[in-house]
Amino acid sequence: MGFGDIFKKSFISGFNNMEVDFPTILLSLAVVCLISLYIFLAHRLLTRRTFYNKNFGIALAALAIITTAIILTIQSSIVISLGMVGALSIVRFRTAIKEPMDLVFLFWAISAGIICGAGLYSLAIITSLVITIAIFALDMIPVTKAPMLLIVNTSDLDGEDAVLNIVEKYSKYYRVKSRNISMNELDMVVEVRVKEESALVKEVHGLEGMCHVSLLSHDGETSY
Repeated sequence: MGFGDIFKKSFISGFNNMEVDFPTILLSLAVVCLISLYIFLAHRLLTRRTFYNKNFGIALAALAIITTAIILTIQSSIVISLGMVGALSIVRFRTAIKEPMDLVFLFWAISAGIICGAGLYSLAIITSLVITIAIFALDMIPVTKAPMLLIVNTSDLDGEDAVLNIVEKYSKYYRVKSRNISMNELDMVVEVRVKEESALVKEVHGLEGMCHVSLLSHDGETSY
């Protein structure tokens, strides 16, 4: 028997002799359950959306608990850990993450589960608090107001200049995004930054031949 075989045997036997006692399991699961509830509530408060997905919040909490159970399991045996790595490597998640904050919460839940499974409970709690404070603080930093979209529908095919004159009166920045002329109507979309929104809409609507005026906000990226 060579040195490599002796090292391999002692390495595997050393991991096989590691056992996680029942009180440690209960403590780890109790701490991760509290942190999972905290992540669930933080996700509800920090993501201000019109349509809140409760199932995603539940999945975050469950993901942290499952991760802790996996870490506790692989601590007992290196054979189990290698088998679990092989099993998880064939799992593919095809759901696209569209919101960057959702990705942050996913990594938060997974890291909390790993840290609790490793028994570093203080680190898990402090990390969760630091992440919450950082998200709140960065969210409060003022940024440039996102431009709005002025949508105009008029029967005056030559009414573009009149619309832009009014837009220029209320907004220093504007840009025509699209023009669509049909047989009897002119459709325009103008990107504007304006404070007196109601006054702009009323004055544009007062133009001759105006059929419809809308001023829409959006949650997309801000252009500078």
